[in-house]
Amino acid sequence: MQFTTGVIVRGIYLVALKGNLLVIILALLDHHLHTPIYFFLMNLSVLDLGFISFTVPKSVANSRLNTWSISYAGCVTQVFLCISFTAVDFAFVTIMAYDRYVAICQSLHYEMIMNRRACVQMAASAWITGILLFILYTGNTFAITFCGGNMVGQLYCEIPQILKLACSDLYLGETVVISFNIFLGLSCFGFIIVSYIQIFKTVLRIPSEQGRHKAFST
Repeated sequence: MQFTTGVIVRGIYLVALKGNLLVIILALLDHHLHTPIYFFLMNLSVLDLGFISFTVPKSVANSRLNTWSISYAGCVTQVFLCISFTAVDFAFVTIMAYDRYVAICQSLHYEMIMNRRACVQMAASAWITGILLFILYTGNTFAITFCGGNMVGQLYCEIPQILKLACSDLYLGETVVISFNIFLGLSCFGFIIVSYIQIFKTVLRIPSEQGRHKAFST
């Protein structure tokens, strides 16, 4: 049973790996895809590669070796990558919603607003935001004193499991950081919702059915 599960997980991992690599290669080599939306999609594929590469291979290897412990350094690395990639993922989905808003609601100014420099700046801001959130969250989480060891007895390192090993009181710090993350996530979600509401309102005002269909496909 364990062997079959491992084979299925590896198969899914390889499919996801090839699919994301294909998106990245096509976005780089095909000049027709050198547009803002495909630039952002390429970044999302890089994020997906990161997500699956820092979790799946390690979990499969630990499962095969029947090892259920993660070292301190490995735990820090997993938390760093998970928080960073999650924050960057939220940022890129928000940026892509804005890109579609400009493409439909301000189509005449699209090339001026979503120029190459602006796209690079937005992408860089997304990555930097993820790194800053890692410094804030991970630094606060790992500035703790462990009681009787720092080995997490599971395949994946999660913040709640780490906090169970802590001797120091982290309630206030964790509350502040979690509240900030919730605020950031809700802000991104709200921006996406507002963007698509404006998009649908603009599309529905288009008089011709062909024009509406083209706008929706965009």
